[in-house]
Amino acid sequence: MKYLVLDVGGTAIKYALMTEKLEFLEKGKIKTPRDSIENFIDNIGNIYDKYKNDIEGMALSIPGVLDSDTGYMYTGGSLEYNTDKNMLKVLGERCKTKIAIENDGKCAALAELWKGNLQECENGVVILLGTGVGGGIIKDKKLYKGKHFFAGEFSFIAGNINVMSNNDKEWWGSLNGLDGLLDDFAKVKNLNRNEIDGIKFFEYANNDDKDALEILNKFTYKTALAIINLQCILDADKYLIGGGISEQDILIKYIKKNIDDYHSQFEYFVPIPIVDRCKFRNDSNLIGALYNFLIKKWFKYNK
Repeated sequence: MKYLVLDVGGTAIKYALMTEKLEFLEKGKIKTPRDSIENFIDNIGNIYDKYKNDIEGMALSIPGVLDSDTGYMYTGGSLEYNTDKNMLKVLGERCKTKIAIENDGKCAALAELWKGNLQECENGVVILLGTGVGGGIIKDKKLYKGKHFFAGEFSFIAGNINVMSNNDKEWWGSLNGLDGLLDDFAKVKNLNRNEIDGIKFFEYANNDDKDALEILNKFTYKTALAIINLQCILDADKYLIGGGISEQDILIKYIKKNIDDYHSQFEYFVPIPIVDRCKFRNDSNLIGALYNFLIKKWFKYNK
């Protein structure tokens, strides 16, 4: 069977014609509309029209806090026009097929549970380092969503317990977001911020640049501290690091080093977190969205 799978992001909508065996028969990408939900649905509808006679259904990974069973979007994430909309209903009116949706970070976790580095785990956490910090939690080999479908929205974890304010600079999403890392490096090197991206920063780090390594160490210390906090709450089998920068071996190395350094200071029994990287990179949301469809496809979506 074939399925149309879409990964909706803030700048692009990636799509693929896939099979249950994870065969990518076709791939494509369009720019994400930023103006209205009508334009958004129309663009997805145009993709659907291309494949509608060949597919069993359609699966979406999408930003925002949502109830994947009812389709209700509590927030639209980076696509604010999706807030307070029933995505299954509005999509189903345009695309007459079975449809399943899930949050993008949770899709990444589902991908690792299904075919990735959480396959052998009962409990695990996927942490996605990007503009902010997202992810998903696996509990008893199932996606854990929480009462308000908010589990895994790591960006909003307080990074400074001494500051009681709604200052997003103190949230984990800012402390471990890529922008913060690059801002700090540009400032130290007296460079124009537009000249520095993740690739350039890690070129410096992998060439043993003293400033880059010092900033990376501070950055990964914050990551390590957050992972140890999660370990005290969840005691998961494994913590997987995802996002574009997770491809860098030096990032994983420094996270593990800082976890070891911090953990060595405990006088009491605290199990050390096991850290690895996600198996799937750019295709993780597509794979997780497909898995979400497969485990839900017997439900009736377009009521």
